[in-house]
Parts: sequence; structure tokens; C-alpha cells
Amino acid sequence: RALEEDIGEGDITANLIPPQTRGSATVVSRERAVVCGIPWFDRVFLQLDPSVQVQWHVEEGQLVDADTLLCTLEGTARGLLTGERTALNFMQLLSGTATIARKYADAVRDSDCQILDTRKTIPGLRAAQKYAAAVGGVTNHRAGLFDGILIKENHLMAAGGIDHAVKSARSMGHQLPVEVEVETLDECRQALAAGADILLLDNFTLEELRAAVDLNRGQEPRALLEASGNVSLDGLADIAATGVDFVSVGALTKNVIAVDLSMRFVFGDTA
Repeated sequence: RALEEDIGEGDITANLIPPQTRGSATVVSRERAVVCGIPWFDRVFLQLDPSVQVQWHVEEGQLVDADTLLCTLEGTARGLLTGERTALNFMQLLSGTATIARKYADAVRDSDCQILDTRKTIPGLRAAQKYAAAVGGVTNHRAGLFDGILIKENHLMAAGGIDHAVKSARSMGHQLPVEVEVETLDECRQALAAGADILLLDNFTLEELRAAVDLNRGQEPRALLEASGNVSLDGLADIAATGVDFVSVGALTKNVIAVDLSMRFVFGDTA
């Protein structure tokens, strides 16, 4: 789909070049980053022009410094030029996702808390971004609405409250854990009493998070606690120290800044 939206009915500019002309290219990272997206990069050229050969000098998930040579390419000039932007778009986006994910994962590395991604992804690229988040070291939350039960504020209003919503979820016969979003300590008590498996603690203060952990300590079995809402990298260690099990961060996939990559070409004579 990415190639189709870029090429359409054909690369008009690349057709100025004789089809026999060959060339080479190098891709360099202009900043410190976690490399991610190699399978997508390779697939672009495999679909576009299988004669293009890509040699990688780094590994997926590797943290590289600025000015690191990532890969070299050889093939037809048309193939290299036509695939350049699509291949780099994938690498820049996914490396950006993996890089910020690594920063968040590192911030809680000395705790038992795990960082979760969310569904706040670029439409059509969720699987790719969640893959990149995992490469960066965080844990994937549900992939979509089909593989997890998360009863949020609007669901609760429509379903008639926490207790009724949890009971309805249990009656559906799914083996999935039931997660409930709560916004106050009172709602936290209600969700624990209803037997929710996971509580999403939305925009709780540090004091409220600690109080929720205390409330949950007497539960049998104990629910898992997920903190969420306006989480910053600077405040992450303090949130993890409250004793919650997870912190979900929409910024991992929503506010991604692409990594600065550069592809340089050298073209030779026609073959």
C-alpha cells in the first residue's frame, strides 16, 4: 500500500534514467537511535525490484550513534530511486518509535513495573508501530478491540456501572482478563469488589496511585494496576515507585518524531 500511494501509475521522474543504469547507495543515521524497520525496508525493494541487494551493517534493535552506516544497497538506478522514500519512511518512523520506547523502558529498568503501548497509533500502521515498541523494550497492550476487554468511562455509562459491566463481561464466556478504567479511589474500590482483573488508573496523582496499591494489597487474587494519563518521561520513575504493575504511554506511538536518516547515491555507467 505504501508503494502504491507513492508510485501510482509509475515513477515519471525515474523513467528519465536508462533502465540499464546501475548504482549504489548508503543509508546513515544522523542521530543516536534504536534501529528498527529492517524487514519493512528490505520488503520495499523486494517487491519493487528484486535485483536490488541490501547489505546491513547493524542489527534490528541495535542502539547506534550519529553518523553510523546502517546499510549499503546496489542495483538498478530506477529501483534505488523509486524505493528510496518509502523504505526510509518506514525506517524513520519505526526507528523513532523504538527509540522513544527504549527511553521509557530504561526509565523503569530497576523496578518491577512494565511500560505498555496503546492503540494511539497511526491508522494502518498499528502492527508495525507495536512491533517497533516491542523492539524498543516495552510490552504490547491489546492489539485492538478484538483481543482484550477494557471497560472505559463511556462503556461504564452505557452498561450501567462498574459492577454490571464486569458481570456482563464475565457472562460473555471469554477467557480474557477484564480491565476497568477508574478515575477515583471510590471507583477503584468498586472495581476491586466487582472482581476486575486489571484496573486502569486514569490520571491518578502519585498519592492516589499509592492509595490504590494499598487498597489492592488485600485482594485475593490481587488485581493488576495500570497507571495512565499524561505520563512524562521525567515523572516515570516516581510513578513506577508507587507499586503499580504497568504504565501505559500513548506518546510512544502517537507523538513519534522520525529519526533523521540519509541515503546517498553513486551512479555508474549503464550495464
